[in-house]
Amino acid sequence: MLSFFYQILDSLLNIYHNPLKQFILIMDSAKTHEILQSAEFKKLVKTRWNISLSFTFVMLFVYIGFLLVIAYNKDFLKMPLGDSINLAIVVGLGIIFFSWLITGLYVYWANNYYDSDVHEIKKKL
Repeated sequence: MLSFFYQILDSLLNIYHNPLKQFILIMDSAKTHEILQSAEFKKLVKTRWNISLSFTFVMLFVYIGFLLVIAYNKDFLKMPLGDSINLAIVVGLGIIFFSWLITGLYVYWANNYYDSDVHEIKKKL
């Protein structure tokens, strides 16, 4: 039963890089169970998922919106903005820069909030 629990934990923690993994897997099962059942750990996992899914859905919304405009209103994106550039190129580059922005925001959040919470949990070990 415990190995099954470790497999589930391992698969959950492998979804994103998680510094807690190395510490949780080497502890005894009682301490592991205590940490995994703690409100702090559950809050940490829930917050990470909420942030990750929010950024994912925002990016999907932007990208799928662009694809829908291409599919249903090509003429809008053909609008020239100069001699050799049209709106589609500007919007496409905007989507690329937006994805960089979202990645930067996630890294900022992870470095300033998530990692400090992980450090606090590690101290309790």
